[in-house]
Amino acid sequence: MEPELALLLVNTDYAGPVSEPGADPQAMNFQIDVSSALTTLPAELPAAAAAVPETVDLLRQILEVQREQLAYQRAATAAHDMTSRWRAFLSRWQQEFPDLSEACRKAMPSLERSYGRLIAELTERLNDDDDPLETDFALQDFLDRYGMRLAQMGTILNLVAPLAEAGSQGEG
Repeated sequence: MEPELALLLVNTDYAGPVSEPGADPQAMNFQIDVSSALTTLPAELPAAAAAVPETVDLLRQILEVQREQLAYQRAATAAHDMTSRWRAFLSRWQQEFPDLSEACRKAMPSLERSYGRLIAELTERLNDDDDPLETDFALQDFLDRYGMRLAQMGTILNLVAPLAEAGSQGEG
């Protein structure tokens, strides 16, 4: 049986002032409503009911895989959490070095200031000369003057900063 359609055409005469520039002020508005007079249910409903257990099983499998992925991600995050490693270090050596974290935290501004000065001096020297590293002698002099000190200061900062951070997070 074909559903019957009802068509309703409503004519409203004048729409009032038109807000679009260049539009015809005498334009008429029409409203068309097409609706079905007969509501029918889809004929494939029993087939969909048979697929429900399969869908539920599939959703359970997807959920299980997502839980496994979450467990792997948590394990990877824990393995790469350097702050927890430094906290473990501090707790292991708490008896022998009780104020290590606080001492690192107090030393950080001085270390950072020295590192900043060294980089400022390095960049100033590079910017003052037209081509400061043109010759082998100039390059070797530059590396002798800044290379080792800059590398060592960076290493010291990379060791002291996590200890300071780990101690402050452990106290909070």
